[in-house]
Amino acid sequence: MATASGGDKGPPAAAPPPQLESFLAIGLDQRTAENALANRKVTANLTAVIAEAGVTRCDKSVGNLLYTVATKYPANALVHRPDLIKYILSEKIKSSAQLDAALSFLSTLGPDSLDPVKFEEACGVGIFVSFEEIQSTVTDVLNENMEAIVEQRYRINVGSLCGQVRKRQPWGDAKSVKEEIEKRLVEILGPKTEADNAKPMKKKKEKPAKVEEEKTVSAPPSEEELNPYSIFPQPVENFKVHTEIFFSDGNIWRAHNSKSILEKHLKVTGGKVMTRFPPEPNGYLHIGHAKAMFIDFGLAKERNGHCYLRFDDTNPEAEKKEYIDHIQEIVTWMGWEPYKVTYTSDYFQDLYELAICLIQKGLAYVDHQTPEEIKEYREKKMNSPWRDRPIEESLKLFEDMRHGLIAEGKATLRMKQDMQNDNKNMADLIAYRIKFTPHPHAGDKWFIYPSYDYAHCLVDSLENITHSLCTLEFDIRRPSYYWLLVALGQYQPYVWEYSRLNISNNVMSKRKLNRLVTDKWVDGWDDPRLLTLAGLRRRGVSSTAINSFIRGMGITRSDNSLIRMERLEYHIREELNTVAPRALVVLHPLKVVITNLDYGTIISLDAKMWPNAPDSDASAHYKVPFSRTLYIEQSDFRLKDSKDFYGLAPGKSVLLRHAFPIKCTEVVYGDNPDSIVEIRAEYDSSKATKPKGVLHWVAEPSPGVEPLKVEVRLFEKLFLSENPAELEDWLGDLNPQSKEVIKGAYAVPSLANAVLGDKFQFERLGYFSVDSDSTPEALVFNRTVTLKDSYGKAGPK
Repeated sequence: MATASGGDKGPPAAAPPPQLESFLAIGLDQRTAENALANRKVTANLTAVIAEAGVTRCDKSVGNLLYTVATKYPANALVHRPDLIKYILSEKIKSSAQLDAALSFLSTLGPDSLDPVKFEEACGVGIFVSFEEIQSTVTDVLNENMEAIVEQRYRINVGSLCGQVRKRQPWGDAKSVKEEIEKRLVEILGPKTEADNAKPMKKKKEKPAKVEEEKTVSAPPSEEELNPYSIFPQPVENFKVHTEIFFSDGNIWRAHNSKSILEKHLKVTGGKVMTRFPPEPNGYLHIGHAKAMFIDFGLAKERNGHCYLRFDDTNPEAEKKEYIDHIQEIVTWMGWEPYKVTYTSDYFQDLYELAICLIQKGLAYVDHQTPEEIKEYREKKMNSPWRDRPIEESLKLFEDMRHGLIAEGKATLRMKQDMQNDNKNMADLIAYRIKFTPHPHAGDKWFIYPSYDYAHCLVDSLENITHSLCTLEFDIRRPSYYWLLVALGQYQPYVWEYSRLNISNNVMSKRKLNRLVTDKWVDGWDDPRLLTLAGLRRRGVSSTAINSFIRGMGITRSDNSLIRMERLEYHIREELNTVAPRALVVLHPLKVVITNLDYGTIISLDAKMWPNAPDSDASAHYKVPFSRTLYIEQSDFRLKDSKDFYGLAPGKSVLLRHAFPIKCTEVVYGDNPDSIVEIRAEYDSSKATKPKGVLHWVAEPSPGVEPLKVEVRLFEKLFLSENPAELEDWLGDLNPQSKEVIKGAYAVPSLANAVLGDKFQFERLGYFSVDSDSTPEALVFNRTVTLKDSYGKAGPK
């Protein structure tokens, strides 16, 4: 083992590594090449890529692509890396957009066989975008942004304009796009004026006025801010027209409750608000359901009413008891208490009898069209050949369906609505279909099952729901909802739609979530990277933080805008800052030996669990051993110091959190110059040294005994794009670095007693919680959220 002594001047300058020349030879600039050398993993990857490419020198454009391959290539598809490099060298892939598409494709493919046709199609190989096409697209984008261009002039965000062009012409030359936009801006705006060249005036920060001198009166919060449920009417008001149902023949139904129907309803409910939270038990609930719960349960609670938990279990093939049990458990965890737990299947007999009534009124018929024929006839606005069959015939056939005498797929019961209506949700929707599948709640009693469109509104009515609340995509179903209630003379709830909750870098569709789980892209429904409520809970997020986030957005009908993940993380940090005690953990340990501390000496130090706790409060402190052998983060040591680096370097001092200043005196290397196995340092017991850098650390609790070893799991955003749901190949957008498992982290001894549900702030690292995989002998911690968001903004201190 070789050692190198370090004094105040640091170690002697070493000769440039041989890799630097080869990195510069492929066209990398000096800074990029040096940064590559500073990271051992990147150095190894880039050296391997250059070897696979078999080049010693190449154009800068090719070299930059090879560098991207070295830094971003998915580890699960290494078998295909040589093929990708060939595409780059042959310039079949020659832009960063093409390379990004290639990496996404290969990440999804993994080690499976590569289909060149599909690969080239995904990467735009062979696609040539002419300059004329670029000019045309630039013209379209500039025309769409003309108002902003005229208003902002040369301060318009050119990068945003380029991005809009790239979205439409992903394989166009980026440089040509930028040059064309800049050229056209000059044509539109003329030469820059003095005002264009002037730097924007920076507003001086005004000193905050003293509280006693403050005379400005802020606007009082609106009623809706104080009470988000104030927008909803009272049950007694439910006699107004809900909606007008327009028919293609000019007829109009005005859906509303008659006086007698409303009086009967109010007598049954006592005038109370009655809502329902109606999930389908075909998967685990996600954060979008948290918003639905906040509205459904929250309105009932605010008005001193009742909210049902109703399982919309009309599809026995997709529903499981596992999901039913989970939903009941998670509703309670979210802080809500159902008035009653009901099932749509509880009403199967009532629904069946109402279907018979609908047939008898001439408003439903048994149909024998296939799904393909139904779709074709709807597109052509044509009536089914069986639409006008005699009522008695439909009654008999429906009875045969009920008793399992007709095969699956050979008949359906359809509502006789309006096939010529412009609203496709009025095109004779299916009310019943045949399924020879036992039902998880109703058993094997039924061979026919109602559709959502038929059952939902009727069960709302049967349960005397006052406010039927749903997301905006159901807005177009409102006419069919009320058509059925009017047709059968049933009580009509008040329907109100709110905006769906969509959060960036994740998917909310149950179908997509189910795909991620069943195809094992994630580790189950409670994977901490998912926005399922089970996943958020396992990650360490509380129900109160989720509800605070939901309340902060309000109950709006605005639109389906995408909410950034950082907004949710803010509410998580805000709560954890007040409830998570501090602790010291080192993720990637680098050994430090304190040479001026005697072997066997252990100094017991007080560390604060809460930063603002007074020193006299013993309950707010925990004990930390300081010994001859301790560990810091590998990233907190560099051989070459710099002004912006606050870690440890040869001859430099740092302060160990809750402990003493230490100064690096020697570096111990392993078998090669890149391998540092130990740092030697001296500590300042007087604490007279006042270094700028403060590091977290963990020491051996007794001589020769390793610190407490724990597993730590770090999570990043599950998808690379903000809105992966919009992508055709959404699975190809999965972030290959979304989960990192660190098995050899070191922790302070006080964490040995942590149990499931405990949450901590690991200083400088983030907020963490104990995972369900933990055992008393092997603790596992999940990072709930970092200390700062992706823009560098910290939560409360």
